[in-house]
Amino acid sequence: MSFNVLMVGDIVGRPGRKILTEMLPRFRADYSIHFAVVNAENAASGKGITKSIAEDFLSLGADVLTLGNHVWDNKDILGSLDNERLLRPANYPPVGVPGHGIFRCQLPSGVKITVVHLMGRVFMTPIDCPFRTMDKILEEVAPGEIVLVDFHAEATSEKKALACYLDGRVSVLCGTHTHVQTADEQILPNGTAFISDIGMTGPHAGIIGMRSKEILERFLTQMPAKYEVGEGDEKFQALFVQLNEQTGKAVTVERINFDVQQD
Repeated sequence: MSFNVLMVGDIVGRPGRKILTEMLPRFRADYSIHFAVVNAENAASGKGITKSIAEDFLSLGADVLTLGNHVWDNKDILGSLDNERLLRPANYPPVGVPGHGIFRCQLPSGVKITVVHLMGRVFMTPIDCPFRTMDKILEEVAPGEIVLVDFHAEATSEKKALACYLDGRVSVLCGTHTHVQTADEQILPNGTAFISDIGMTGPHAGIIGMRSKEILERFLTQMPAKYEVGEGDEKFQALFVQLNEQTGKAVTVERINFDVQQD
């Protein structure tokens, strides 16, 4: 028996929300998806997420939403982080931080799923070790259980290192955060599906989802500028993975880079 998973790349601003609204139900149907994880940390004007957006995404067909380094950017969301389907990185300090980094459930079919959200430390805020955090989490996971990991990190080397460290112990490890989809989707030797970065669902005409003008001014002058979400060249980017329902190991992996304009 196969179990089909969809991991969707960072939703950026209003254009990304519109694309997700149109494409998530379609891809769930076309790929017979059993479980979908959506990274939504840039959904509100390019930084963070709001309570209403989170509710919309969950009602749309996202089973779990992951966030990342912009998790705290909208204070509106703090009161909603008790929702177990809305994940902030699990390797934040264990005391004094609201929210959850892990989601566990058993589907009506009997399939058990654990979703883990981690954040990297290379070129990012130095929080707790994602490697050791994952070791501790896996102590409570049964053999053969499906484990999906969203690793929100900057460095490709850190993402691949964690994937190799967890190969055979998790079902899927997807990198997020850079907004640039990589072409290294693969099944590692012990059965873990991996990609360095799923990419971005949103406008690709600017610079990683933002309008070019302000970013170029920042590079040229080093003066602060408020970034604005861009427009044009809209894409839905995700990873489809077919898993063995009994072992939790990957059988097939497909990178999705869907051009909305050419639909």
